[in-house]
Amino acid sequence: MRETPDEIDALQRLLDDSLAAGGAHLRSVLDGQGVPATELVDLLTGMRLLVLATTAADGRPITGTVDGFFVHGRFHFGTAPDALRTRHLRRDPRVSATHVPGEHLQVVVHGTAEPVSVEGDLAASLTEQYGDVDWWREAPYFRIEPERMFTFRLG
Repeated sequence: MRETPDEIDALQRLLDDSLAAGGAHLRSVLDGQGVPATELVDLLTGMRLLVLATTAADGRPITGTVDGFFVHGRFHFGTAPDALRTRHLRRDPRVSATHVPGEHLQVVVHGTAEPVSVEGDLAASLTEQYGDVDWWREAPYFRIEPERMFTFRLG
């Protein structure tokens, strides 16, 4: 966990506001099944595989997996400089990402992918996962600035 108390409070407000703004069906499914921010930050420690949706130039949604890192209450991910995903993000940074390690936990975020420098706690997270190698230092990294975030935990 790399979040400050203020970041955890902001994350909880985001989760609460997102659920309140959701439709009746979404609220009926998620009500009482959400994960509090204080627990979520611990559940998302380390690399978490995300299915990331970007938009092609003609409006088609395109999904692919990325290694996600939850740092300071936001998902971060990297990609290759010449990847189709990178072109999509530079043209239209709107994204949705889903982390589903199994039926027991789901995390969905909708927002905007913003380029970030790999430094501080993000660099520490990457080093913990991959070691001190150069390839991730040369990749473009993005932070998903969330508009909405939903969690679901079974049981």
